[in-house]
Amino acid sequence: MLLVHGRHGNEDVPWIFARNIPDNWLIVSPRAIEFEPETDQHETGYSWIEMPPVGWPEIGDFDGAVQAMSDFAVALPDVYDADPERIIALGFSQGAATLLATAVQHPDLLQGIAALVGFVPDLDDETIQRKPLQNLSVFMAAGERDERIPVEIATQSRDTVQAAGANLEWDMYSTGHKMNGKGMRDLEAWLENKISQFEDDGVE
Repeated sequence: MLLVHGRHGNEDVPWIFARNIPDNWLIVSPRAIEFEPETDQHETGYSWIEMPPVGWPEIGDFDGAVQAMSDFAVALPDVYDADPERIIALGFSQGAATLLATAVQHPDLLQGIAALVGFVPDLDDETIQRKPLQNLSVFMAAGERDERIPVEIATQSRDTVQAAGANLEWDMYSTGHKMNGKGMRDLEAWLENKISQFEDDGVE
């Protein structure tokens, strides 16, 4: 299980979600690649990309982040004796976007993604028509009062992920840029279902 933090975070932040993961699972959390100093809005932290001053990030903006994430995931079997056939990833905000961008460019790397109050980078029609997320299990959670990921971006991301072929579970919750109780329960149910699928397939 990969736990991937968002903008201005670090590898310690997403461990709040570890309580939703079975005790016998290996949990790893990488640090993002871009150091960002303290600002009026954020403390010092790390981000996966530098957000563009205007507009919304495109898939190419995530090339460095995707390379880092894919290198990290590919190394897991050697470093931690992880099973490459059952890597599930959970990302928050920009971390969710990084995971979805990684899955677009490396379709067989991850077996499931929980994308929490995040977005998918802009994809062109040709990429979407290739259905790079074909049959990938994706859980997406959005906040209807999210001050960082506007509702129109969240719903557009939902439509893009679905059009790209994902087996999508999506919901919008009565919250801001965070997960509420209902969202956490839905996430736990999705994780339990995904893990039970591995067991049914004989992957132990």
